Parts: sequence; C-alpha cells; structure tokens
Amino acid sequence: MAIGAKTSKANEVFAKRLKEARLRANLSQRELGILARIDPDSSSPRINQYERGVHAPDFLTAERLAAVLGVPTPYLYARDEAIAELLLSAAALPQKGLKALLKSIAV
Repeated sequence: MAIGAKTSKANEVFAKRLKEARLRANLSQRELGILARIDPDSSSPRINQYERGVHAPDFLTAERLAAVLGVPTPYLYARDEAIAELLLSAAALPQKGLKALLKSIAV
C-alpha cells in the first residue's frame, strides 16, 4: 500500500465529518477556511484537501475548524456514528442538562 493511500485512510473519518459539518453550517470551503484563520489565498484548497483525506490539519487547526462549525472537536474524529451523534447532542445541551446526562449514564 502506498504511503498516500495509508494516510488517506487514516484521514477518512475526519474528512467525512468535516464535510458533513461544513455543509450543515452552509459554508463554502473558502468561507470555512477564512473563518478558521487559514490564509484566504489557500483556504479553499486546504479545506478541500482535508475533506478528501489527502491531508489532515494539526490539532489546533482542527479545534478552530470545529469552533467555526459549532461542533465539539472530538466529533471530527469519532469513528462510530452513534458516538458522533451523541457528541453533537451533548454539545447542544445546557450545562445543567449535560450534568444530568452524565449522571444518568454513570456506571
């Protein structure tokens, strides 16, 4: 397996989640990049490469992307669909609701 193919596989989940969140936020690749403080001249190509799994951003850039998209950063890395949905739902709760959720599922 070529290194590029292996890297692409490793970035597959991030790529999928980033694109889903961007489309849900109704942002273009360029808009997302600019809002995440990526240079305007390279914002669209960089987001495109992230969404195709060609490259992955460093963690701080991923945090900025998540903040712009209104999703928790771990959502972008969640392999399991149910966990990803749980992260989105939990992030939408007020602090009191989140504490109640945590208490209800504590084992």
